[in-house]
Amino acid sequence: MIQTKQMVTMSCEAKTSPTSTRIYWLRQRQAPSSDSHHEFLAFWDSVKGIVYGQEVDQEKLTVFPEATRSILNLTSVKPADSGIYFCMTIGTPELTFGKGTQLSVVDVLPTTAQPTRKPSTKKKVCRSPSPVAQKGLSCGPLILGLLVAGVLLLLVSLGVAIHLHCLQRKARLRLLKQFYK
Repeated sequence: MIQTKQMVTMSCEAKTSPTSTRIYWLRQRQAPSSDSHHEFLAFWDSVKGIVYGQEVDQEKLTVFPEATRSILNLTSVKPADSGIYFCMTIGTPELTFGKGTQLSVVDVLPTTAQPTRKPSTKKKVCRSPSPVAQKGLSCGPLILGLLVAGVLLLLVSLGVAIHLHCLQRKARLRLLKQFYK
């Protein structure tokens, strides 16, 4: 995948020198199917130079030989240039195709979203008592039950103390009323 207006270089390895063997460059614009076809782009000829196919933009496509390879350069690519690019040689009696190179031209390269992370809360791990002294609070259900019972006992004691204080005060007021009559 490449962004619009960039340059693309593709190469095709030949068993013989590309100056003695013509290596043709073809493009298939859509996915292979029964009605898809290969569009002839260009080939290099040692006498004529680059021979272009019909309707090929000669300013943005160049082909040249290099050692045992044929090089295809596409400049200022656009989404219409997307497709599968093949090189091909014509032998006697067979046609030999390269593997093909998929080219996808996009205006904007896709970005990968950062995965969202679920906030994790740290939980205190309850462990069975061991002979080693534990640091921090123990979280056993028995301890928690005893703690709740202790708090309830203190609340009941506070209620009883308040009630007794009120009774004592009433008794004192009655005594004072009787004494001063």
